[in-house]
Amino acid sequence: MSDDGQARRARHVAIITDGNGRWAAQRGLDVTEGHRAGAENVKARLRDAVELGIEQLAIYAFSTENWVRSPDEVAGLMELFREYIARETPELHEEGVRMRFIGRRSDPVPPDIVEQMEWAEQLTADNTQITFFIPFNYGGRAEIVDAARSFTGTTEEEFRAHLYAPDLHDPELVIRTSGEQRLSNYLVWQTAYSELVFRDELWPDFDRAAFEQTLEQFAARERRFGGRTS
Repeated sequence: MSDDGQARRARHVAIITDGNGRWAAQRGLDVTEGHRAGAENVKARLRDAVELGIEQLAIYAFSTENWVRSPDEVAGLMELFREYIARETPELHEEGVRMRFIGRRSDPVPPDIVEQMEWAEQLTADNTQITFFIPFNYGGRAEIVDAARSFTGTTEEEFRAHLYAPDLHDPELVIRTSGEQRLSNYLVWQTAYSELVFRDELWPDFDRAAFEQTLEQFAARERRFGGRTS
């Protein structure tokens, strides 16, 4: 990559991990196995992100809309979430990953999961290798509504301070897998000027090569932020 391309390398990336259910269906597996494969891929791509110089990575875990899925699927996701926080947090802590969960922590989120999230955040709070944001029970519009309830200022920067994670940078790049081309209520405030890349791979199939290719695609784009270069 050229020096100019290197300078445009994305440092703040958000991913919508779509396609776990279809991945499982294609293999005749239960949907929970698709989510399990997707969770393993999150871990792998997080480690790639560290090696690729990404400073903040946000990966959509569970939206406010996902509660309407079948009770069995939701229950499976909650159990998987418990399992992965308990198992992966100590290892991620050793690797210098700072974990931040964003979203509403009230009902219907199980109280024990809230306790797990708080434990993971406290354990990894001082880590600096990368900040890993996990939107859970998250909706972009809900975040704005919640921020507006306590906002009394006049500027965008003052409003940002009321978002779930004011330390979350606006992502330069948003990636969505599985061929769908929409943001699905994801980081509505923060993605106003993000570059969007839609990939055809189902999330469990989104590998290191696809990640690097997507980052190269971003680096080749000219970002104008509403202005002109000529």
